Amino acid sequence: VRVNRKKPYLLHKLESEPPMTAEVTRDELLGYYSLMFRMRRMEISADTLYKAKHVKGFCHLYDGQEAICVGMEAGATWGDSVVTSYRDHAWQLSRGDTVKGVLCELLGKQGGCAKGMGGSMHMYKADNNFYGGNGIVGAQTSLGAGLAFAHKYAEDGGVAFALYGDGAANQGQLFEAANIAALLKLPVIFVCENNQYAMGTSLARGSACTDYYTRGQYMPGIKVDGMDVLAVREAVKVAKELAKEGPVMMEMDTYRYHGH
Repeated sequence: VRVNRKKPYLLHKLESEPPMTAEVTRDELLGYYSLMFRMRRMEISADTLYKAKHVKGFCHLYDGQEAICVGMEAGATWGDSVVTSYRDHAWQLSRGDTVKGVLCELLGKQGGCAKGMGGSMHMYKADNNFYGGNGIVGAQTSLGAGLAFAHKYAEDGGVAFALYGDGAANQGQLFEAANIAALLKLPVIFVCENNQYAMGTSLARGSACTDYYTRGQYMPGIKVDGMDVLAVREAVKVAKELAKEGPVMMEMDTYRYHGH
């Protein structure tokens, strides 16, 4: 099946954009839909459990943003590393855990990835190169640069994806990580999941520059419709090729359907 896209990519320091058409099979489409549907139902269930006070501590939900995770996984492999923020439940599922495993961790049960002691913000599956959710805003960007250094050192062909929100885009460690990544030409892709609100603060009230894909200054950037799984997939394929020469910055334009 050939799918034509309507919403263009926005580019920074790039001359050609990812393709506006995507070739996809029926089985691939059903697979993407099935995984996004499971993510959505899992997050709605987690929300219900949280409001019933069965989930202790925090519970940061990903519903509305599923196309980013599924599209990125479709354009990447488990040989690529992923590190993200505390909005991490869907990534744990996409990297090979089960809905039961995620909910066990949320509920403080032994069957969770951290035996129930990590909770919502600390999912982790190192055997499939998922290095977790991180509770400190923006801290994972530095870890992403380190994971990219490991890929380059091992010469294994992998890249690292470091995901963060629009609120974390103003954190100093992101710019430090971007600087060292550019100096060392690390295969890292910094991905801003722009869901329009940093906690409850709209992006225009919190950022002097809201073109997050340009924030890398000296590195190429791509803005993607984060609600379109195929747009994300095609952009990630291009970004992976670019990352062989050095870091890339992406912005996924999305929206979350629950509060922070």
